[in-house]
Amino acid sequence: MGLSASTPAVAVHTSNASDHQTTPPPSGCPMHEGEMKGCSVRTEPSDPSCESKNNSVPAHQERAYEYLECPVTGSVAEKKENLDPSNLMPPPNQMPAPDQPFALSTKREESSIPRADSEKKWVYPSEQMFWNAMLKKGWKWKDDDISQRDMYNIIRIHNQNNEQAWKEILKWEALHAAECPCGPSLVRFGGKAKEYSPRARIRSWMGYELPFDRHDWIINRCGTEVRYVIDYYDGGEVNQDYQFTILDVRPAFDSLSAVWDRMKVAWWRWTS
Repeated sequence: MGLSASTPAVAVHTSNASDHQTTPPPSGCPMHEGEMKGCSVRTEPSDPSCESKNNSVPAHQERAYEYLECPVTGSVAEKKENLDPSNLMPPPNQMPAPDQPFALSTKREESSIPRADSEKKWVYPSEQMFWNAMLKKGWKWKDDDISQRDMYNIIRIHNQNNEQAWKEILKWEALHAAECPCGPSLVRFGGKAKEYSPRARIRSWMGYELPFDRHDWIINRCGTEVRYVIDYYDGGEVNQDYQFTILDVRPAFDSLSAVWDRMKVAWWRWTS
């Protein structure tokens, strides 16, 4: 999904990690035939003053489904369909870097996170896209002892972090199930690794470590945009499900509704 590298660019070792994970089939795959359409609310712009919010969606999401593997056919779209018709070349972010030491997969995985103003879901970056994004941010691969297998693991950690974050957001959004029965969708997101939240700073003054990353996710709650702050903390060894991050997810203090939600949940935790 995002190309803000939430996971450190270091060698990652997992113990007996399963190579076969259950993922939702991509749109257009035979397994999708006969499924009910998503809630119509999601296809409406979250901001009535704008005709569409599609400009906030990264460009690589528009062609992402061309790189999804179908669980039924076991294949991705034909290579010709992956080429830019203007120059018959793959998208730039799927091209190997000039000094890349090994080949990386260009296959992408569909997330469980609905895209706002669309019936599609967000699609995670491929190994090649992630590599190129890290290079663009100034990462020097020669400084790290990194292998092809490490990139495979890093992508799965990245994807698992996002799935875990969305599950935490859904827990908060359950407080608004009556007003938004169709559930939320993700409008946009951004990495703010060095912009520590007030909560993270207060925790650090109390002796706790600072998060290694921070994201702000903007969701569409049936027409209302709500910002969530996500702090990522190191949780130790990577387990078999590619989880090692401890997430602190909560709605930002941007509205009275968010303040009330935070107060209610704090009270429930205190009295439970």
